[in-house]
Order: sequence, then structure tokens, then C-alpha cells
Amino acid sequence: MAKIDKSMIIADILRVDQGVVPILLQSGMHCLGCPSSQMESLEDACMVHGIDPDELVEDLNNYLDATN
Repeated sequence: MAKIDKSMIIADILRVDQGVVPILLQSGMHCLGCPSSQMESLEDACMVHGIDPDELVEDLNNYLDATN
């Protein structure tokens, strides 16, 4: 089973499971379609958007655990 970590590139996270999109959007990360988000780590994107990366990683992995 895949696990998300904050060093992962957003594009790679989206490839793990498209179901994470609503979690990212609800956290305030509305830049998923931006070209820069395809090369940006989750931690970097969280820093730009003022989001706690550890909390977001936990939410993403809780979702993945629940769906697998």
C-alpha cells in the first residue's frame, strides 16, 4: 500500500490515488492544476499556502488506509 510523505511531488501524490484531490482542496491547496505544482513537493506547497504538512500527510494517509 502506498504511503504519502511530505517530500513527495504533488504530481506523484495525485498518481497514487485521485481520491486525495478533495482532501488537498479542503486543506486550502487549490493549485493542483498549476504547472508549478507538478514539480513542487507537498512540503513546499504547504509552506506557500500556510498549511501544516504533517497534518495534511496524516489526513492523506488516513484516507489511503481507509480505502485500501
